[in-house]
Amino acid sequence: MYIATNPTTGEELHRYPLHSNEALDQCMTQAATTFAGWRKTTFAERADLLKKVARFMRDDMERLARLMTIEMGKPIVEARAEVQKSALCAEYYADHGAEYLAAKDLPSDATHSYVQHLPLGPIFGVLPWNAPFWLAFRFCAPAIMAGNTCLMKHDPHVPACAEAIADVFVQVGAPAGLMQNIRVDNEQAARVISNDAIQAVSLTGSSAAGSKVASLAASQIKPAVLELGGSDPSLVLADADLDTAAKVLTVSRIINAGQSCIAAKRIIVEAPVYDAFIEKYQAHLAALKMGDPAEETTQIGPIARPDLRDGLHRQVSMSIEQGGRCLLGGELPAGPGYFYPVTLLVDVSPEMPVSCEETFGPIAVVMKAESAEHALAIANDTSYGLAASIWTTDVAMAEKMSRDIEAGQVVINGIVKTDPRLPSGGIKRSGYGRELGPHGILEFVNVQQVWIGPTR
Repeated sequence: MYIATNPTTGEELHRYPLHSNEALDQCMTQAATTFAGWRKTTFAERADLLKKVARFMRDDMERLARLMTIEMGKPIVEARAEVQKSALCAEYYADHGAEYLAAKDLPSDATHSYVQHLPLGPIFGVLPWNAPFWLAFRFCAPAIMAGNTCLMKHDPHVPACAEAIADVFVQVGAPAGLMQNIRVDNEQAARVISNDAIQAVSLTGSSAAGSKVASLAASQIKPAVLELGGSDPSLVLADADLDTAAKVLTVSRIINAGQSCIAAKRIIVEAPVYDAFIEKYQAHLAALKMGDPAEETTQIGPIARPDLRDGLHRQVSMSIEQGGRCLLGGELPAGPGYFYPVTLLVDVSPEMPVSCEETFGPIAVVMKAESAEHALAIANDTSYGLAASIWTTDVAMAEKMSRDIEAGQVVINGIVKTDPRLPSGGIKRSGYGRELGPHGILEFVNVQQVWIGPTR
């Protein structure tokens, strides 16, 4: 059973039953049957469908956004932006998919030799709750444009969001089985991965979940793309524009109440500007408004689940016990819902939980570095490698430093974000493979070599 609870009130919203194994088998058969026809469609036909999806979502934005707000607590302003971004992703691949997937000549001893990019078949996507629409479209838009079909296992805590995502495709007249929502438990998910119809797996989630899914996919000789956790460092060097850095890093840390893999998790500041940065950063954080995510002025909504909030408080409490200074927050609030206040911890050292563990909430962590080289060493002292940012006026130096940062994405003097135009993904325990951009659409295709004789 998928049970949705409103994190703002703690009250149950609705329940959805799991698919039976028989129904699940029908879904997989339908995905394979639909693929046989969809793979033969033109890029123009696929693009037309994705553009219809984008228009429908924009027209129905308010309803779709409020599903996120009630099921996982995303502030309504952010929820609307997520619907818009998801529509943009569909349009982006509609506009650029044909270019990315065009056959490419590769001269050899043949009269003519080239590679072409062919769809694989039904792709299984396993998704988390924290960006229900965006993560679904990051998975499905490139896969569908490439000629694949999709089965989506969304998080059990956002079942209405998942239903709405699949229904968008129904409403615009997509072929039955092109994009299906399946409600399954972990045992059934393993059954999906093992099914002969399923050709590849995409997972966004924890490192633990990624390890299990990757192992099972590998046992079936099936490709997988994993976008997992992060402990993203932001390096604020002595010559940085502190006002801009403090403002942008506030947004980077607290968007979606800090429940984002690519949020700025560890702010590493050079000693000469350490105190000055903290003063500016604290002022921005203190000004944020926490409250009902349905209200237009709310900037921080609740944590999605009580167990996640409890885990956050454990990390904060243990870090304070180990010597971290708490300048804001740090206390569980009274009242209904799963709220956690914006919290600022400074003088954090690498062994503290808020540094060495992923923090999924509005917990800002500031660490001191004695030099740029020391900041880099602290940044890489993690098992994760998703994204990072560098703040400095010496852009050339930052570009050189980016080559030594162990992360799949580096931003210089800006906010770390996902963008349909650019590939994103991690290294180390943050996963492998890439989503978005020209690289993302090539993850789930057969790069087929064609050699035409005679030999030259």
